[in-house]
Amino acid sequence: MAENVKEHGDGSAELVKSMGDNKYASLMRPAGRYYSAIKDVMVCGKGRYTLVKDVDDVENGAYDKPLPCFGCGIGWFSFLLGFVFPFLWYYSTFLYFGNYYRKDPRERAGLDASAITAMGFSLLLLVIVAFRWF
Repeated sequence: MAENVKEHGDGSAELVKSMGDNKYASLMRPAGRYYSAIKDVMVCGKGRYTLVKDVDDVENGAYDKPLPCFGCGIGWFSFLLGFVFPFLWYYSTFLYFGNYYRKDPRERAGLDASAITAMGFSLLLLVIVAFRWF
């Protein structure tokens, strides 16, 4: 790395290391090169930076809003309430096979659990009915 002296308008000077002469820069991944260059700029500016976005201009992420049904999602809500009303397991199974979880991937685990429980409940009902009839 080459070291240069950078002079400011107020008569002060600082020692600056140049990134361009780094013999290992070509071995870095592109993101690493950019990070290293940004870090060098931050050192040159003595750690000061400017705010790019306004503080009030915050964009909410896709998954920042809470899930429906008291925040636990339709799948887990149906799973828990399904022990009282087993029809809800079948409703969640219908949603699972209808790819409802593509709207919000956080729903997938609960819908999955409800579908598996609905299958187990169906097998249990089948065994009970088979032993009653025969």
